Amino acid sequence: MMETEKNKNLKIYKYLVFLFSALCLGLAGFFIYQIQNLQVLPNNLLIPICVVIGLVVLILLALWNYYQHLNWARIVLSILNIAMLIVFSVGNFYLYKTHDTLQVVTTQQKEVKNTVSLLVKNESEIQNIQDLNEKAVGKLASIDTLGTTKMITHLQDQFGVDTESLLPFQINTYDSVEKEVEALYNGEVQAIILNESYRTNVLEYEPYANFNNEVRSIDEVVYYTKVDNEAMAVPEITKNSFNILISGNDTYGDVGELSRSDVNMVVTVNPETQTVLLTSIPRDSYVEFVCDEQDACLAGANDKITHTGLHGINTTKKTVENLLGITINYTFRANFSSVMEIVDAIGGIDVEIPEGMAVETFYANHTLEGVHEGMNHLQGERALAFARERYAYVDGDNQRVRNQQTVLKAIFAKATSPEIIVNYSSLLDAFQGAFDTTLSKDEITTLIKYQIQENPQWKFESYQLTGEGAQLLSPELGQTAYVTIVDPYSVTLAHDKIEAVLKGESADSIETPVSDFTSGTSNGADSEYESEYGQDSFDPSFYTDSYDSSYDIYQGEEEPTQYISEENGDSVFSDSETEN
Repeated sequence: MMETEKNKNLKIYKYLVFLFSALCLGLAGFFIYQIQNLQVLPNNLLIPICVVIGLVVLILLALWNYYQHLNWARIVLSILNIAMLIVFSVGNFYLYKTHDTLQVVTTQQKEVKNTVSLLVKNESEIQNIQDLNEKAVGKLASIDTLGTTKMITHLQDQFGVDTESLLPFQINTYDSVEKEVEALYNGEVQAIILNESYRTNVLEYEPYANFNNEVRSIDEVVYYTKVDNEAMAVPEITKNSFNILISGNDTYGDVGELSRSDVNMVVTVNPETQTVLLTSIPRDSYVEFVCDEQDACLAGANDKITHTGLHGINTTKKTVENLLGITINYTFRANFSSVMEIVDAIGGIDVEIPEGMAVETFYANHTLEGVHEGMNHLQGERALAFARERYAYVDGDNQRVRNQQTVLKAIFAKATSPEIIVNYSSLLDAFQGAFDTTLSKDEITTLIKYQIQENPQWKFESYQLTGEGAQLLSPELGQTAYVTIVDPYSVTLAHDKIEAVLKGESADSIETPVSDFTSGTSNGADSEYESEYGQDSFDPSFYTDSYDSSYDIYQGEEEPTQYISEENGDSVFSDSETEN
């Protein structure tokens, strides 16, 4: 009886061994297939790894089946093979997740969502558009005309009228976002039409820093505009140089949402010389806008480069190409949420703060601890605050640009270190929806393969455009705003440094003179400057036809005073001088 029971148990065990063996073979085969399909391992590693995996699986399964009659062998081999089964299950999950993540971030949107809202004050008795009868509604005259037209047409359809003049409420027109919002607050109008992408502009006006909590939407129109942002791909990306535009939007949440481009950085990569040049353009740089017709920007007008983001990354790309005289091969777009999520996913970053650059509290987020001299470990929220900080520094926006470059280098260093394996799952989760890029999946996997095989020792070089502060007309705002008049010679240097790296030379081979804008000299570069521009010093009026000799120049400590918004910790100007 006992023998029969023993034989029965052995048969069940043999059946389970056969079942687990077949399952393990299937998972091992799928694992090998996914490794090959992902194409991140060089052939000199891929083939040996696949062969070793296959041999180990076959040997363990053969031993498991052959030594079933030995009690100790059954126990040991069962543990080993079940462990192998778990490893392949987990491995297949992460390989599939990696493939899926690459597919998501490299899939380009063909359309971008635009939302235009009809806003009222929270305390207003107006609950829907029917309550607008005999009221007044504000709209913008020449800013976001497409969105405004969409909303007016929508209202006409809702009220069953053919023209704007027949709507049962008065429509007041305003030249700037600030004046339109002011009209809502002082009761001149009871509702306003505003594109949601302009909310961040409103928040930086002192009286409306709590705008998001003081207004509500009673109606909205959603429409989609075509996105035409094709990559100018290079053949053999691990052998040929290329430029990537990094555009950082000043929003949280959906990375595809239209908003100001507060970070504009050209990353020039030369795989042959293993050199990376980071060229930063200050957010307030006053530049000529360039865009395609569907992007609906004010093409040919001068405005702050941050406002190009309101019309999509294609406008930012074309404007940067026009400014620097270069070709952008690929784009990479992220936002505030992206930075925090990626930094947290990789376990934080380490940044070195030089002597004299410690910050006790970030103006960008006064609830956070600042940074001290020496090495600092920053999690996502502090890393973002550090990258956004400018008011804590004498050098203002120039130091903010340097901080952004420091954060990018630190992220790259951590993401390419062996310890990233520990945080691999969370990193994949962070990448999903954290950014989009025109780099293809194959190009990204090729670069990963190059990193694994060659283990290049990347040399980072940096440069940033410089200029003078001024008050000039911002067409996107419909009024004057604080801007940076970029020094044309600085633009030439940026162009030459980028071209040098593309050709295999060092950016440092292009001499960078120390400019002294306040004294109107270029410290030894006058002759070349005069030859290029027909003048011997930097004159903002020479750079733009929009220059007005009556503008106010802000230098050193004489920038407008600022205060801290209690709602979001953003630094904004007072005395009617806003940073938009």
